[in-house]
Amino acid sequence: MDSPVEAALRARIISWVKERAEANGGFLHRDELLDFRIDGQKLPVIDYSRGIRNPAVFESTLSIVSAADGPYDDVESEDGLLHYAYRDGDPWSGDNRKLRNAMSTGMPLILFRKEVPNIYTPVTPVYVVEDYPEDRTFIIALDEAFTFVSDVRHLSEPQRQYARRLAKSRLHQPAFRTRVLVAYETRCAVCELKHGSLLDAAHIVPDTHERGVPTVNNGLSLCKIHHAAYDQNMLGVTPDYVVRIAHDLLEEIDGPMLKHGLQEMHGRQIQLPKRRADHPGRELLAWRYEQFGVLA
Repeated sequence: MDSPVEAALRARIISWVKERAEANGGFLHRDELLDFRIDGQKLPVIDYSRGIRNPAVFESTLSIVSAADGPYDDVESEDGLLHYAYRDGDPWSGDNRKLRNAMSTGMPLILFRKEVPNIYTPVTPVYVVEDYPEDRTFIIALDEAFTFVSDVRHLSEPQRQYARRLAKSRLHQPAFRTRVLVAYETRCAVCELKHGSLLDAAHIVPDTHERGVPTVNNGLSLCKIHHAAYDQNMLGVTPDYVVRIAHDLLEEIDGPMLKHGLQEMHGRQIQLPKRRADHPGRELLAWRYEQFGVLA
């Protein structure tokens, strides 16, 4: 397949992945990716059993999978770049050749984070920006700008800071959203809305705080209205999992959104994940509820 045709097809696949993931709540299911079809032809977006997808008709790699705490030799470094190990076998042929070709042509890839079994968080586009044969490692960047850096091993401190911010916004935050929404079965913990595209993962302790780690027990699956209300301390959740609405909002008279969307939530128990380990931490909720009590 010549490069313009492959590039156009790749762009259509990436567009579908983004749209489908957003409809689900930021992630895709394994079956969706394996059953993908384009123009009536089946073209799996991930491999059935390996962490790299190289369609026979493509000259460059389409997607790679990095599993959280998984069996892959892929390490995200402190510089915000992904160090992706060579695939087994000849370093100059097969999967490695197609990854190297993606670097030379600048073709964008899809990086999938496998957070939990059969669930994939897409990060796309990403780019192969460097090849270190002596270490049997490719460097994957989250921004095309790094394709113009002569040697990513010697980034300036501003470049490193930029890469780390990218990793947080494009890799860590989407991964956190996936883990939280999956734990809550893609529904709002307050109102039980089940439309993934309208759900967020809200931090209990903000991620700017030293205790604000991106773990499921520091998260709540909330619809966008309740997430905004939670962030602005219009809505609180007690350590016993009870929803509280700020007093001034309870007394306010407005329209049906205020009445049904907020006021009627006062006193409700939130819906909890099935796994006890995923329940919101009571100490974390207590810390946040203190902030709510001061400002509500």
